[in-house]
Amino acid sequence: MQYLEATRRLYTAAAQTPDDQLCCVSTPPWRMPDLQIPDIMHEMNYGCGTTVHPRDIPDDAPVLYIGVGGGLELLQFASLARRDGGVIGVDNVPEMLEACSANLEQARELNDWLTPRAVQLRAGDALQLPVEDDTVGLVAQNCLFNIFREEELDQALREAHRVLRPGGALSLSDPISPRPIPPHLQADDRLRALCLSGALPLEGYLARIVAVGFGTIEIRGRRPYRILDKERFGLDEHLLLESVEVVAYKTPVPEDGPCIFTGRTAIWFGEAQSFDDGKGHVLRRDVPAPVCDKTAAALDALGLEHLIVTESTWHYDGGGCC
Repeated sequence: MQYLEATRRLYTAAAQTPDDQLCCVSTPPWRMPDLQIPDIMHEMNYGCGTTVHPRDIPDDAPVLYIGVGGGLELLQFASLARRDGGVIGVDNVPEMLEACSANLEQARELNDWLTPRAVQLRAGDALQLPVEDDTVGLVAQNCLFNIFREEELDQALREAHRVLRPGGALSLSDPISPRPIPPHLQADDRLRALCLSGALPLEGYLARIVAVGFGTIEIRGRRPYRILDKERFGLDEHLLLESVEVVAYKTPVPEDGPCIFTGRTAIWFGEAQSFDDGKGHVLRRDVPAPVCDKTAAALDALGLEHLIVTESTWHYDGGGCC
C-alpha cells in the first residue's frame, strides 16, 4: 500500500528532525500535578487534539497508545496511571520508537515517579496489534486513523475492539470534513500522510466506529483544525476541516441503534416534579439532563410544551440517559 509507505517515510523523517508543520494541535496538553514535560515532546506533538481524559484511566488494565509520536500523551497517561506496565506504546516506525524512548528517558530525569517500566514500547502495527484479546482498558490514537483508507480504517477499528476488555474505551482524535474530500486530494499520498486528505464527514466516521461493535459514543470536543483553500488545493470553494475528540465504549450496540452523546440536554419544567417517558428516562423538574441523540430525538418528537431539548454542543462531560 503505497500511501502507508509514504506515511512511514514522513514519520521517519519527523522522528529524526522535529517538524512543527506536520500537525496542528488545537488543544494544549493537560497540565497535571507533579508532571514535567521535556521540550522535545512538545516539539514532536504530532496530533490534532487530545486523547487524554483523566476519567477514562482504567484502574486494573493498561492503556494502549497507537502511534507513539514524541511520547507526550504516553507520558500523560503514565502520570495518571502511576504504575509499572500501566501504558503500552505501539509504533511501526523504528526511528519513532527510538526517538520516543530517548524522550521518555529525558522525562525520567524530570519526574522521579516515572519508572523505566511505567511505559512499554512495542514494535507493531495498528492493523495487527501485538496485544492479546480483551486485555486493555483504554486504547488511544491521535491523528493516525484518519490517514487510513476505508479498508485499513475498518481493520484498525476491529483491532482496537479486539484488544479492549468489555466496557473498555477507545479514545480518538482525528480531523473530520463537512463534506467528502475530493478524489484528487484523497489520492495524494503526501497530503494523506499530513492528515489533510483522509478526513471523513463526522456521520460516516461515527458509523464506521459503530459498525465494528462500539455501542456508546461520546463527542468530547470539536473545533476548527485546518483550511484547505481553493487556490492551493484546486477546490471550488474553501474547505474547513475540524478536529473531533471521540470516546467509544465496547458495549453492545442496542437494537434501536447506538447511544451517541453530542452535548444535547433535556429540561422538564412542567407542574409535575418529574417526567417519565416510559423508556427508562426520568427528568427531574428544572434539572438539565444530558441525553444521547437518539433519546433527544424521541423526546423532541413528543411535542410537549414544558419539555425543551437543546441542540448539540459537541462537548460532552458525562452523565445522562444511558
